[in-house]
Amino acid sequence: MKDGKKSVATNQIYKAFDIVAAKTKKDALEIFNAAIENIRPTMEVRPRRVGGAAYQVPMPVRGARRDSLAIRWLIFAARARGSELRTYADKLAAEIVDAAAGEGGAVKKRADIERMAESNRAFAHFRW
Repeated sequence: MKDGKKSVATNQIYKAFDIVAAKTKKDALEIFNAAIENIRPTMEVRPRRVGGAAYQVPMPVRGARRDSLAIRWLIFAARARGSELRTYADKLAAEIVDAAAGEGGAVKKRADIERMAESNRAFAHFRW
């Protein structure tokens, strides 16, 4: 949720966890942790200016940033889901279940970022 009340966002999270638990018949927190683990990136590209040119240099992602990016991508992917699901809790629950299964928009975002880092591996020597 952007620019809203914390209590409203908390209620949406708990509703999403209830929906996840009902769909999968497993503990919602375990499913959430599996989803976050599937979304966490290991490599990303960062721009470096060398001699007037900006190169996309692949770098490993640090621990706290990995978690931050994973949660951010999960939220954006849930928000980007269309009107097939009515409430935000439904959208978030669907995205969590998909991410735990290795699918969904957030996992696709991670794959795109890591693919970009892999394709720019030639510039890894600019890392310092």
